[in-house]
Amino acid sequence: MPHRWMMTAVGQPMERQEFDPGEPGPGAVVVEVAGCGVCHTDLGYYYDGVRTNLPLPLALGHEISGRVVKAGPGAEAWLGKAVIVPAVIPCGECDACRRGRGTICPTQKMPGNDIQGGFGTHVAVPARGLCAVDEGRLAKAGIALADLSVVADAVTTPYQAVVQAGVRPGQLAVVIGVGGVGGYAVQIARALGATVVAVDVDQPKLDLIGAHGAARTFNARQLDAKALKKEIGEFARANKLPSREWAIFETSGTAAGQATAWSLLVHGATLAVVGFTMDKVEVRLSNLMAFHARALGNWGCPPELYPAALDLVLDGKVVLAPFVERRPLADVNRVFEEVHARKLTRRAVLVP
Repeated sequence: MPHRWMMTAVGQPMERQEFDPGEPGPGAVVVEVAGCGVCHTDLGYYYDGVRTNLPLPLALGHEISGRVVKAGPGAEAWLGKAVIVPAVIPCGECDACRRGRGTICPTQKMPGNDIQGGFGTHVAVPARGLCAVDEGRLAKAGIALADLSVVADAVTTPYQAVVQAGVRPGQLAVVIGVGGVGGYAVQIARALGATVVAVDVDQPKLDLIGAHGAARTFNARQLDAKALKKEIGEFARANKLPSREWAIFETSGTAAGQATAWSLLVHGATLAVVGFTMDKVEVRLSNLMAFHARALGNWGCPPELYPAALDLVLDGKVVLAPFVERRPLADVNRVFEEVHARKLTRRAVLVP
């Protein structure tokens, strides 16, 4: 029987609910979920009381991969296809969408926020923006469809950030926080030609990303902000990298990480804020003026960029396996506790 796990109140155990996915309407589909990743944003809803747009009870989960098992009028071509569901689904028709600004579409739909999410066996979503998965390439790459769920956010969000920041060959990129999103940010920036420095407070995560794309790692517990900037500058000089125009990606979603990222501004730098926290950080905005730097926000990823991000995965330029851990959907409450307690070093993917 189709079922999903519903959040009923902040911090309360999610409850299993059987439901009928029904017949999708025009332009919509029902996806049988292969896997759904547990994201830092889900923890914000569940533990911190970040408000969801659709009132509770609600099934969380916005990193979804699976197979289309029902298709409404106009979406029949998707029936039977393996897909990745975008974490942010723009309407495709408004002024922002027509100008290629789908991430600020005022009527966008985010599973697990605006509509029911992927912590279940099935999910109903708009067909617009679905990313088709070439199952031949998937099999050749030896990747499980469930693991591709993380492409929906943990891979595509930093992909959009790296593309938006204009990362180019020969540039120095610094990634603050190399967990679920940051680890992929490192790999993506390297795939686009940058030399990447990784910063975190978790040594096992640094060791892992040091084997998958980071040219140098720094443990922020061992260096204050001034010393860290000096060390990165010395690394840049030793490797004949520019001392200016660094691309700095804050992916930790912590106040400490954001403060560290701000302290690393250099002339012409681009600061990309990718992680989210409810905490406030005090900064001197005049640094942007003095360094002629820029700060960019990054909300989700336009569906149009998904195929290129997926190509990096299927081509082996971005690896998933060392960074994901499949767990049964029925263990959702236990998994949330473990992720919140930072007991998992890899991203949990819940499998029905």
